Amino acid sequence: MSGALSRCLGRVLSRQSPPSSFLLGERHRAVQSLWFAPMRTLKISAPLRAEPKKKKKVDPRREQMLKERMRKKLRKLEKVAPELIPIEDLITPAKFLDETRERSKPRLSFDDSEGRALLLKEWCRYKQEQHMAEVRAVELVLEAQREALEELKLESEELYQAALKPDPLMFPFTHKGPVYTPPKSKYEAPEGKYNDITKVYTQ
Repeated sequence: MSGALSRCLGRVLSRQSPPSSFLLGERHRAVQSLWFAPMRTLKISAPLRAEPKKKKKVDPRREQMLKERMRKKLRKLEKVAPELIPIEDLITPAKFLDETRERSKPRLSFDDSEGRALLLKEWCRYKQEQHMAEVRAVELVLEAQREALEELKLESEELYQAALKPDPLMFPFTHKGPVYTPPKSKYEAPEGKYNDITKVYTQ
């Protein structure tokens, strides 16, 4: 059908007279106009004999079964508690919980043990004397403060009330407590190498 139609169109168009040359002027008679294309440029595409794809029929029972499976999986996930990421710093390794793994104490000679005991007693006496001296100094300061306040109260009641108010210039209070061993002034901390074994958890 398409072949016969193309042949008929070719015969009709071939019988028509060629385009006149007055459109382009007398100097360009040999040049054909672009508005009148020759027969050879006409083409007819082949007919497409295709039809749209038919949708597959979905079984409603199968679809319902898939939905039920998904619901069951969601219920199981809701029942299970979310897994928490463990904190490695707060977990003691099992090898350190072994009671048989104990470090043996160094054996000291009789002279060393006696020297340490005498040194500890001497240190206790020194700290006791220091504590008693501090207590006596505090008692003397409190006694002097009490006498000064009594004399100030006799002189002026307003100055006495102002002296009882707390002094804001005494705060903030900073204090450094005692240590077991004195720090080394010329100690340089070593810059050691380490391997990063931090575990990465993904949820």
